[in-house]
Amino acid sequence: MHIVIVSDTHGELDDRIAEQAMRSDIVVHAGDIGNREVLDALTPRDGRLIAVRGNNDHGDKWRESDRALLESLPWEARLDLPGGELVVVHGHRYGYPGRHHERMRRDYPDARLVVYGHSHRACTDQSASPWILNPGAAGRVRTFGGPAFCVLRASTTRWHIDAKRYPDAAKGPQLRSRRSAST
Repeated sequence: MHIVIVSDTHGELDDRIAEQAMRSDIVVHAGDIGNREVLDALTPRDGRLIAVRGNNDHGDKWRESDRALLESLPWEARLDLPGGELVVVHGHRYGYPGRHHERMRRDYPDARLVVYGHSHRACTDQSASPWILNPGAAGRVRTFGGPAFCVLRASTTRWHIDAKRYPDAAKGPQLRSRRSAST
């Protein structure tokens, strides 16, 4: 199974990441989405999208016509995959990096992987179980070197994570704003 994992788009999504998402079985978004257009661009052709809300995903930042969609998004999602469970949270309730990986492991001891966002800093921690993953920011805001995402390949016997980062789109035309006017 091929899973694309993103976070922290804040209403903008790198087109190269959107292309990867279209070819995946599942896309996971760990919050701070920004608007419906980002979710539409991430929905795989033949797969499904799992998304959670982030601390910046609140009504006054989304168009009024899209607020029902926003309100339908959970703060936490669990996904049964071949070989284990993936948990998705935004991570803002854990604060910024420090000892939060230990707290996530205590909160989700039966998961195989906990995915979070919020800090915009890509991190893969496989030092203990469950693994902890932050894919980094897939939009324009605080990408620390360019938009980032991860690909998880999951089977019943093996999980493999590839962390990916594209060159900063500010140096080229690859980033298209997915912001929309408020109504």
